[in-house]
Amino acid sequence: MRELADAGHRVLVERGAGVGAGFDDAAYELAGAQLVAQAADVWSASELLLKVKEPIEPEYRLLHDELTLFTYLHLAPNRPLTEALLRAGTTAIAYETVEDTQGHLPLLAPMSEVAGRLAAQAGAYFLQDPLGGPGVLIGGVPGVAPANVLVVGGGVVGTHAARVAAGMGAEVTILERSLDRLRELEQLFDGRARCLMSNALTLERGLRDADLVIGAVLIPGALAPKLVTREMLGLLRPHSVLVDVAIDQGGCFATSRATTHGAPTYEIDGILHYCVANMPGAVPATSTQALTNATLPYVRRLAERGIAPAPEADPGLARGLNVAAGEIAYEPVAEAFGATEVAA
Repeated sequence: MRELADAGHRVLVERGAGVGAGFDDAAYELAGAQLVAQAADVWSASELLLKVKEPIEPEYRLLHDELTLFTYLHLAPNRPLTEALLRAGTTAIAYETVEDTQGHLPLLAPMSEVAGRLAAQAGAYFLQDPLGGPGVLIGGVPGVAPANVLVVGGGVVGTHAARVAAGMGAEVTILERSLDRLRELEQLFDGRARCLMSNALTLERGLRDADLVIGAVLIPGALAPKLVTREMLGLLRPHSVLVDVAIDQGGCFATSRATTHGAPTYEIDGILHYCVANMPGAVPATSTQALTNATLPYVRRLAERGIAPAPEADPGLARGLNVAAGEIAYEPVAEAFGATEVAA
């Protein structure tokens, strides 16, 4: 905030916007922001609008063609939002598809780290019998085995979920498709987790043994693959817990549907599902600071140059462009909706 204001940019903030994350209005004013009473006024007066999560339906009417929206979008499973952006002519850049020079996802990483760690914590909590779980203590006790935790996907989410689960004493298995990544995981965990090639056989075996399954699968910007079918729930022990961190991209379990922090779980075929969208929202103070650390350099760049020069000046930032001038600009999103053309 201060860096943008000191650079001469006019920064508008809705009153009360930061209270949930521990930042009061006075802190924003001290940093050089102008406080605005109504969110609609921030939208209408802004050229570059920063959010954490995608616009919700009441905000669709606030989109306009002079606006660049920079936030998590997760458009592939969200046709109504995609169509609203297209109708409005808004330029929409998704945090989750911006890449660095190594092809990594620097703006997705901090929330993936938070979500992965929360997945293990939430899974451990919902293993308790009064909450619908199998009544297993994740770390066990002397003479009693700990919980078996299966992590499907060895990327940022899966790594952090496995690290926390192993730290709590669980028996952890990570399934991953990349052999190079498996070698990295072997070195990272040094025997504290089993790291196996993900295929139909290892997945089925893992489900049979698991008390807790954490879905940590990601195809950047695209719908998550449905790796666990409803029929495969029959492989699990009664009251086992599924935590689907991929829910923002549609979920990697066929039986997943988005839930909220207020009502986080539901049961299908005797299996407890935890599918909270925006898991990092449970720890807003941590999440806000982690996301700001990652996004600020890109925000400065957009504020100074706009999106137009980005493809030439910053191809990685250009990969974040999902919608522009009424057209879908990111191929995986186009594929999700059966579009045949992507804006150049």
